[in-house]
Amino acid sequence: MQMLYNSDSYAVVLFDVAAAVAPDAAPAVADSPEPLSHGGYEIVDKFARKEIFLQGVMAESFKEGVEALIQTKPSEEEIDDYIERFTSLMQQPVILH
Repeated sequence: MQMLYNSDSYAVVLFDVAAAVAPDAAPAVADSPEPLSHGGYEIVDKFARKEIFLQGVMAESFKEGVEALIQTKPSEEEIDDYIERFTSLMQQPVILH
């Protein structure tokens, strides 16, 4: 778990767990870009007190969008505007234990 972004409005946490390789599994291909992993991004809207966990294709799309945004040296407001695109998908309320 790694905190990637934390503003007054949003928090983004990366959950990246390397997949365990079975003992009888074939060795990784040398040309493969990265070992298989699972995980994703948790995005929390602090004002709405809702969150979403992105994984798979959605997580990859989010990552690519952030990487493109970073190339422009964005302000905090621009990053928040990008993250705001995902707020309509947030259904899970944030619950403190």
